[in-house]
Amino acid sequence: MFYVTIFFQYVAQYMKTRLEYRADLLVEIFSDLLFQVVNLIFILVVFGHTEFLNGWSREEIIFIYGFFLVPYALFSSFFNIWDFNERYIVKGELDRILTRPIHSLFQIILERMELESLFGVVTGIAIMFYAGGELGLGIRWFDPFLFIVLVLGGVLVYAGIFIMIACISFWADARTSIMPMMYNIGNYGRYPVDIYNQAIRFVLTWILPFAFVGVYPAAYFLGREEWFGYSFLTPVIGALFFGLSVFLWNEGVKRYRGAGN
Repeated sequence: MFYVTIFFQYVAQYMKTRLEYRADLLVEIFSDLLFQVVNLIFILVVFGHTEFLNGWSREEIIFIYGFFLVPYALFSSFFNIWDFNERYIVKGELDRILTRPIHSLFQIILERMELESLFGVVTGIAIMFYAGGELGLGIRWFDPFLFIVLVLGGVLVYAGIFIMIACISFWADARTSIMPMMYNIGNYGRYPVDIYNQAIRFVLTWILPFAFVGVYPAAYFLGREEWFGYSFLTPVIGALFFGLSVFLWNEGVKRYRGAGN
């Protein structure tokens, strides 16, 4: 309950801060929506030249993209740690974090949250409903609960991968460009993995499992039975990678010696 209380206190302060600069908030929301629209237009352009992409129709690809946006939006809202190395290690702000009586990772997550990214959840669900309607997909009574489980699994996959990348800074505190590169690789998870060769498919499934954020869980709702096994593995992979990332974080904090010389 202590951590829950702290969370809502941070959220309240964040909202007060953001609402002081409403124009800036609206610009950020608009830029996020524009980015999502551009990606959607790219899919439409691709299917302007073909009816199917390795057996996947345009509406199925759009549905996968819509599903991908939901866990990605939640991840972007609460795990915005792309600049962890420069801000907390190089500039030494982790020293401040470690003097407070809550878990360091939890506090950094709260400090770096961007709740305006949650609008991506609304966009993703709207895209899914549109594509689902075009495909004639139905909704069973347990689908919303399974949707939540699969989405949370996808969030944990993303969070686990990027927390582990951030942990590299505890062992090598020099500036690194791995984080932006990994964000670009993560975009591959919003497309069916069987359009890639076997090596990339293996990497996106077992090494950097971004496929569990988009295509694998979405395949269940699309009725792709050949992917059901991967779909139900999503929360397992998410819990595994996130648990490993927290373990590495705790070990890394033990090695941290401060920003001084």
